[in-house]
Amino acid sequence: MHPHPLHVAVIQGSTRDGRLGPVVANWLLAHAAARTDMTVDLIDLAETPLPAVFPQLGQAPAAAEDRSLLAAVSPRLAAADAFVVVTPEYNHSYPASLKNAIDWHNKEWHAKPVGFVAYGGFSAGLRAVEHLRGVFAELHAVTIREAVGLQGVWSRFDQEGRATDPATDVAAKAMLDQLAWWGEALRDARAKKPYAA
Repeated sequence: MHPHPLHVAVIQGSTRDGRLGPVVANWLLAHAAARTDMTVDLIDLAETPLPAVFPQLGQAPAAAEDRSLLAAVSPRLAAADAFVVVTPEYNHSYPASLKNAIDWHNKEWHAKPVGFVAYGGFSAGLRAVEHLRGVFAELHAVTIREAVGLQGVWSRFDQEGRATDPATDVAAKAMLDQLAWWGEALRDARAKKPYAA
């Protein structure tokens, strides 16, 4: 067992009825759980919805319900050393539910690495990833070069949720290996000197 495993928040971004996101997220969670250098926390945005109306800039939400919804997600993001975003591609980009969750937070992302598992049809979800890279750069996060893109995702998993192509598992390992490297490096750096945004 690793003496100081990274705490990784896996964010399942799709909230659509009939979504395939949980199959993809659970496949990734199995990969992460098999490692000794990380622990994982799945944040499913369908199960932990966030408010859709933002308060005035710099203000906290006035409604108790909104504060309660944020309390189910925000501390978990703050506690994470690294993130993996699991996202479909909708209309050449990523879901509104995911952008909403990102925009509710700021310091939670600072100086932490973000990996991606994207899925879709022909593009394998990679256009969504390219849009997300710019968003996370604005939030002082470091995105991982090796992303997992699942083309024709409907045929990529069997009945038990296992990848049908061994190359898919290889891609997950490559992304998680890079996430672990950056996660440890940035955690050590934040401990040595607080990040100045």
